[in-house]
Amino acid sequence: MIPTIQQAEAWLQEGKKMTPGLWDDHCRYVGQAARAIAERVSGMDPDKAQVLGMLHDIGRRFSGKGNLHIIDGYHFMMEQGCPEVARICLTHSFPYQDVNYCFGPWDVLPERDGEEEKERVSQLLKEITYDEYDRLIQLCDALATGEGFCLLEKRWIDLIMRYGPNEYMIPRWKATYEIKDSFEKKMGISIYELLPGVKENTFA
Repeated sequence: MIPTIQQAEAWLQEGKKMTPGLWDDHCRYVGQAARAIAERVSGMDPDKAQVLGMLHDIGRRFSGKGNLHIIDGYHFMMEQGCPEVARICLTHSFPYQDVNYCFGPWDVLPERDGEEEKERVSQLLKEITYDEYDRLIQLCDALATGEGFCLLEKRWIDLIMRYGPNEYMIPRWKATYEIKDSFEKKMGISIYELLPGVKENTFA
């Protein structure tokens, strides 16, 4: 089941009360970007794309810390009877399909075993064959901060400043560029032409 846009918005508002921050606005921007692209790609459902984008980080409602939001979002959406959204909660952080290829720590809460959680995500990730929606949300996640749309490079610098560089970032970036190129070929235009405020948000 794919929730409605209204239900996705309700979960974001509820989550913002549980864990304040800019993460909910980031999710809304990702949803807007996903919809704008899906409207121009044959066979994609814009409403579905927007909802998946809106809920990709819904796991942050529980703590907002590190990579635990990946598995927390997966479990939350499975409990809601939304396996397609749960899948996006897993895949959005991994344009390169390997659990090591994401920014951020796993050991962020003393009551939880970060390595155990990471291994659980790894096993679930191996069972998935990526489709266009997985790729779409991976791309849109890299195109938006909590303040608006921006160049991919600004988003990556923001992540590195928060979490530090690692040996996996270059392959991850290359995978994201490949996704961007693929969608731009299908649309026949640059993604940046679709998203308002890219220049202002990138260089502000």
